[in-house]
Amino acid sequence: MKLDIRAELQRVANTVLWSWQGWTAAWASEKSLRQWSLVNVLSALACFMVEMTAGERALILALGLLILAAELMNTALEEVVDYLSTDRHPRAKKAKDCGSAAVALTAMAGGLAWVVVLIG
Repeated sequence: MKLDIRAELQRVANTVLWSWQGWTAAWASEKSLRQWSLVNVLSALACFMVEMTAGERALILALGLLILAAELMNTALEEVVDYLSTDRHPRAKKAKDCGSAAVALTAMAGGLAWVVVLIG
């Protein structure tokens, strides 16, 4: 199988473009993404001000990014549910609530990591 480098580079460029478009669309409409981004920046700054190992720092930074990823997935889920129907339905509510719970659990993991690092 011959690798077409030009086609692969175009595929990577498209992926970057689509990801950026997703980020900017969510940023424009989702206050919670902007709030979590601020928390993430503050957490990252604190991460370099507090004495911790490289592994602890990596964990804190990675969990911060996972919170943003969870928020983006929750946004995508809510958009799809709202696109499919504007009617209130228990299953739509459950889907949205589960997406929100995923963000909350990810945030709790980040908070727990901070607690363990600071206490330990």
